[in-house]
Amino acid sequence: MCGITGIAYFNKERNINPEVLNNMSKSIYHRGPDDEGYYIKGNIGLGFRRLSIIDLETGHQPMSNQNNTIHIVFNGEIYNYQELKKNLIQKGYLFRTSTDTEVILHLYEHYGENCLQYLRGMFAFTIWNATKQQMFCARDRFGIKPFYYSLDNEKFVFGSEIKSILKSDNVEKSLSYEALDSYFAFGYITSDLSIYKNIKKLQPAHYLLISFRDDVHIEIKRYWYIDFNPDFSKNEKYWAEQIEESFSESIKIHMISDVPLGAFLSGGIDSSAVVAMMSRHTSHPIKTFSIGFNEKKYSELPYAREMAKKYGCDHHELIVEPESIGLLPKLVSAYDEPFADSSAIPTYYVSKLAKQHVKVALSGDGGDELFAGYNSYSVFKKIHNNPLSSSSNFLQKSVWGNVHSLFPSNLKGKGLTRYLSKDKRYQFAYMSWPKEERKKLFQSNSPAVDYSIASEIYKENILKNSSSNDYVTNMQYLDLQTYMVDDVLTKVDRASMLNSLEVRVPFLDHKFAELSFKIPSEFKLKGLEQKYILKKSMAPFLSESILSQPKKGFSTPISIWFKDDLKEYISDTFNSPNCLLYDILDPKYIKEKILKNNSKNNDHTGRIWSLLFLNEWLQQNKLNT
Repeated sequence: MCGITGIAYFNKERNINPEVLNNMSKSIYHRGPDDEGYYIKGNIGLGFRRLSIIDLETGHQPMSNQNNTIHIVFNGEIYNYQELKKNLIQKGYLFRTSTDTEVILHLYEHYGENCLQYLRGMFAFTIWNATKQQMFCARDRFGIKPFYYSLDNEKFVFGSEIKSILKSDNVEKSLSYEALDSYFAFGYITSDLSIYKNIKKLQPAHYLLISFRDDVHIEIKRYWYIDFNPDFSKNEKYWAEQIEESFSESIKIHMISDVPLGAFLSGGIDSSAVVAMMSRHTSHPIKTFSIGFNEKKYSELPYAREMAKKYGCDHHELIVEPESIGLLPKLVSAYDEPFADSSAIPTYYVSKLAKQHVKVALSGDGGDELFAGYNSYSVFKKIHNNPLSSSSNFLQKSVWGNVHSLFPSNLKGKGLTRYLSKDKRYQFAYMSWPKEERKKLFQSNSPAVDYSIASEIYKENILKNSSSNDYVTNMQYLDLQTYMVDDVLTKVDRASMLNSLEVRVPFLDHKFAELSFKIPSEFKLKGLEQKYILKKSMAPFLSESILSQPKKGFSTPISIWFKDDLKEYISDTFNSPNCLLYDILDPKYIKEKILKNNSKNNDHTGRIWSLLFLNEWLQQNKLNT
């Protein structure tokens, strides 16, 4: 795991300033404290920070081919690199290192952009081909590793994190209100947007190609698609056996490492399945790491301990308390843009705990998306099948918050059938601030915002690209394209990299994921039972208490903290004359939400956290609004 950055000027007479490139690289030191490297030639500059995991002695980057015409900076891990290397040696390629980086380099030499079809792993990389005068950038299929870039008439700038791009010269820091609307709608910024108008994300499963030979030509292209193509000819037993075999193989290749390795263990089904399969492939005790809370409702520590004991793990725990709110400035700095998932707090602490013992940790992320594990799947499947049965109490059970409160009062009851159109259900499943509330939230003199671009239309367009007409499958597709990449994977990458820890996600091995896409949804969500087929597959390896426990998720008890230990902190923040939120948001409307949250029967925790995070982000960043 590493950090990459670089600049390409379109004017070939303009030379890279080594000091600028060095500052860009230093800003992401935490992603790779073990080594640094640079390639600078004329108008092209590549920077690299290394966290040494494989081939500790000869893995220096940027790396070049034998005749120094092709250069690469690479962040990630390629799990099938040894197999690929054998095939390349048979084709006549020579290797100077034992790294997966050199494998990518020679694959590109042989196959060009099609090299991506052979890679099995997580990656973000840039290759400069001096002969062709081309810069080739790519991101892995699920977006496990980040890639940001800025493109204008003079230059192309890229980096693993936004902060490295901002350290380059003349990248304007103008606020994107479209991205801000997305942030309030979902708690994270969707699509290719970032909080800055002039900085974009390269989307998962996409590559970006810039040609410099004559006029500058730019191409962004998708190289892999999620294809839900269920096979109805196979029975439950077959799928359970296939999952066990394929997941065990994914775990095995994800355990390739030249440094100590462990696992996050929440006590849920996914992380427990990871630990169970890891035990097959090592004779040593697995180092496991768990986070808990004093508020027992939120803590899964008893299940994690049970699992650790079952497999003889070297287990480590940490309790997170309300004082952890002091972590907010550090988190804001790490994420570079507004990010409203408060589980970033425990994710940071479990990463910090793990780094004290290992350099690599496996996680269970991706299991919920592949196997319909979120409570919202069963909630909205029931609504879909029988909208008139959707009582207030039923809707309030959704883990995405008080979904019922999002429906206008005149549309509850019988009117709900009409209101819950296919696309509306998805929107309400995930939306933090609905469109009407977002309109009230912004100051009247704020720039005009199209409240549909970043949220409703974006997600509807994703659904139009789905290859399935199945309701549950489309919920999975939507999660894989949005929530997983822009929230879950972003959260884990920044929190772990802040602690210089590599986190691997074996559920998101694309071979295993493609197997899961073939499983009919009725095996994933059987009736209203979530993850049915995964549970069936893992039943021989997990205790009944873990298999049968209700879904909790990796959440924090901030709803309790905000009404108790942190109540005064909240009041001081939003009543402060230095609260920068009020430069762009309506203070009266915000204070109304705070007052409502303080009452017994209201919970606006997620919204308050989104405001707290944004306020701190505004404090840390000077903007052109």
